This record gives sequence, structure tokens and C-alpha cells, in this order.
Amino acid sequence: MAEADNKLLRIDKWLWAARFYKTRVLASEAVQHGHVHVNGVRVKPSRTLQVGDRLEISKSPFTFLITVLALESRRGSATVARTLYEESMESIAGREAVQEQQRLQVANNPHPDKRPDKRNRRKIIRFVSKQSG
Repeated sequence: MAEADNKLLRIDKWLWAARFYKTRVLASEAVQHGHVHVNGVRVKPSRTLQVGDRLEISKSPFTFLITVLALESRRGSATVARTLYEESMESIAGREAVQEQQRLQVANNPHPDKRPDKRNRRKIIRFVSKQSG
């Protein structure tokens, strides 16, 4: 954390440095489209962050509720990025519930072991054409 806590930093740059988005462009677009709220208010990408700000980041299907602990303008390792914020317990519980729901949904949807061969593709095409016509 090379920067002092009293320095100002753009929200899109911080989101990129904290590894919520792969590029600053993606972070900026997310803020512009209203997927990021600071202290409950929709903001622009040029909004400056301060230590202690509460962020709500919506990355479908997950929502992160975090508190900014430090400001960093350079993107570092994931372990360093994790020290820039603290995620709330309800946020962690909500994300785990969504992950479990997705896991159960995938487990309940059967899928074939292999791709259909030529004969089976012809059967599928015949079946679909009878259904639509």
C-alpha cells in the first residue's frame, strides 16, 4: 500500500486494483451502468474514494458489500488486493447461498455423456422439424 490513506483515488481505478474487474475499462463501464454504489448512492467512474466508504458491487449473480480499508492505485497480487477491503458477513453468506443454489441446479440438469453421432443428429432434426411444422 504505497499510497497514503488520505490520498484520493478514482473508484474505477480502485476497483481494478482490488481485482473486482480485469480491466479499468470494465470497471468504468460497471460504474457507469449502475452496478456499483458508494454509500448507497449511484456514482460516476471519476468519483473519488475514501477509506471507510461502503461499496455495493453487483456482478451477476453475486453482490459484494464491502468497506474500503486502504487505497491503492497499482494492481498487485490477489493477497495484496484482499487487504484493500473487508467484506461483510451477510455478503459472504449471500454469495455462498447463491453458489450452493447454482451447484444444485447444475446437478439436477442431466446432460449426455457424449455428443450425438450422425444417426442421432438426424433423429433430432426430424423430431424438431415435426414439432415446428
